[in-house]
Amino acid sequence: MQLLLIHSDYIEYEVKKSTPVAETIEESFKKGRLEEALTVFMAVESFDEADPKQVIDRAVAEIEKTAAQVKASSIMLYPYAHLSSDLSSPTVAVSVLKEIEKVLSGKYEVKRAPFGWYKAFRISCKGHPLSELSRTIRPEGSTGVQSAVEDRDEKEEVVSEALKAEDTAKSYWHVLTPDGELHSAEDFDFTGHENLRKFVDYEITKARAVDKAPPHVELMRRLEIADYEPGSDSGNMRFYPKGRLMKSLLETYVLDESADIGAMEVETPLMYDMNHPTLKKYLDRFPARQYSIESDKRHMFLRFAACFGQFLMNHDMTISYRNMPLKMVELTRYSFRKEQRGELVGLRRLRAFTMPDMHTLCEDMNDSMFQFSEQYNMCINVLKKIGIDIPDFEVAIRFTRDFYEDNGEFITDLAKKVDKPVLIEMWDKRFFYFVLKFEFNFVDALAKASALSTVQIDVENAERYDINYINDSGEAKHPIVLHCSPSGSIERCIYALLEKAAMDTENGKVPMLPLWLSPTQVRIIPIAEEHMGYAKDVASRLQCRVDIDDRDESVGKRIRGAGREWVPYVIVVGDKEVENGTINVTIRSESEPKKPAKIEMSREELATRIMSETEGMPYRRLPLAQLLSMWPKFF
Repeated sequence: MQLLLIHSDYIEYEVKKSTPVAETIEESFKKGRLEEALTVFMAVESFDEADPKQVIDRAVAEIEKTAAQVKASSIMLYPYAHLSSDLSSPTVAVSVLKEIEKVLSGKYEVKRAPFGWYKAFRISCKGHPLSELSRTIRPEGSTGVQSAVEDRDEKEEVVSEALKAEDTAKSYWHVLTPDGELHSAEDFDFTGHENLRKFVDYEITKARAVDKAPPHVELMRRLEIADYEPGSDSGNMRFYPKGRLMKSLLETYVLDESADIGAMEVETPLMYDMNHPTLKKYLDRFPARQYSIESDKRHMFLRFAACFGQFLMNHDMTISYRNMPLKMVELTRYSFRKEQRGELVGLRRLRAFTMPDMHTLCEDMNDSMFQFSEQYNMCINVLKKIGIDIPDFEVAIRFTRDFYEDNGEFITDLAKKVDKPVLIEMWDKRFFYFVLKFEFNFVDALAKASALSTVQIDVENAERYDINYINDSGEAKHPIVLHCSPSGSIERCIYALLEKAAMDTENGKVPMLPLWLSPTQVRIIPIAEEHMGYAKDVASRLQCRVDIDDRDESVGKRIRGAGREWVPYVIVVGDKEVENGTINVTIRSESEPKKPAKIEMSREELATRIMSETEGMPYRRLPLAQLLSMWPKFF
């Protein structure tokens, strides 16, 4: 049951028209008004049918508690179906409402608005801190009673049953070593695996909230990559030209890698009907909080992944065993998850994010396990090219006990491929739609972990969406579905790169981004105005993102500025370089703090070196003007 309790100066209603489920009422019931009342808007839900008496008792207790807090002696019970998208049958709803009215009538002046009628109403809310409260009531064994003084933002939250199950699921935590030994997480010796220790602690304690900003927040601003957007909802970011360039390169790279293994790129809608029967079932199997909106009197939700759009497409397709494994990929810009406020920080956890989402239809479990292994390897390679190698992340593998007992060797092989211990989460029974999943998790400077790449073996949704393929005997069969994000969210990849760079700095290394992702790859600093012509000539011969610092600043200050921007190659040109036709290059990747590595080379040698380092990776032009004097300041 959903309750919205309003302490009101007055509430009045008048019926206008009956609906097909309207209860029969007398003339006196068609209008009503109460002064100084606690108005209780109510929606009886399908959950309540499991134990209506318990729901009635709990609802009465909540109403009486609130009435005592606001000192109200009058109560208006107002059926309001718009509070829920999962309503009970009209018969149950009316009986519950009448019983609540009966129980309260002995203690309060009670009026009840009729059920199933279109009604006009007017209400005056008192506006004090307790004048607007919401309550969610569930029978025992569901989710109990949740109560909060909610603002408008919180009332929009829709929480899936899978997320509620995740909070109550009994997990058994282990550490699996590459030799196949399964250790209790409590007893494992983490010596030499300190990052894994942090990850295990994070997962078991579920301490998601942060009490201070991680290092990447300062870096994303200083490098003018991204920042918070005060004009939007929390967890929705603004990206400056350099950040937009980085995102574009990462997006292109992951899509290209997906295409290389045969994935077809598609596009699906941003919002879906909350009450679509198939989507409603899937919504309750996916552990995420959703944004919900109203559109043409329909209750919609913003997608949190590309799954259902691709599944609905698969349902309408004609698929043969010859097409298998069938792969589709979409770059969702954006997916939306209404993450909790205390967890939102920088680029680590967002409410709107870009997710490469690939799905593979497989003929059977053997095929799906083979594809799972192939995509596991693909994810390792994708992250490595992005700049996040095996030592930089921790592996989590999650499955049911039955799956492990049948496929223990397969699980052990996953640990062998990364050649280090991995975290295991095991369940006695399956709570979600998958029987096996892995994640590569980056652990940041605050010991908070964030999932990057993942693959899951889904054994439910082909049947739920009635997805079929025709096998070699001409029979229609449900495939098994693999969910894969080769990189995880694009924003989180940038977060991981910045956090890694911050930790490199702490360890006495020079921080930098991969050359192919660096907004400026080469910066040329002419010593004086007469060297500008040569600087431009050098720039024209380098087929990369090269800019020229022509600002009226000292050479030393401009060199330090290039260092603060992590520019991979910095060229200073003066009389000597112009005369010899050479360049003097500071190479960041070979430098140490306060010990820059400088090499004299030809323009052609530098161009060849850059092309070799960026071979096979996507390229975009410089996101800003070539002359730094023309750059605006974003932060």
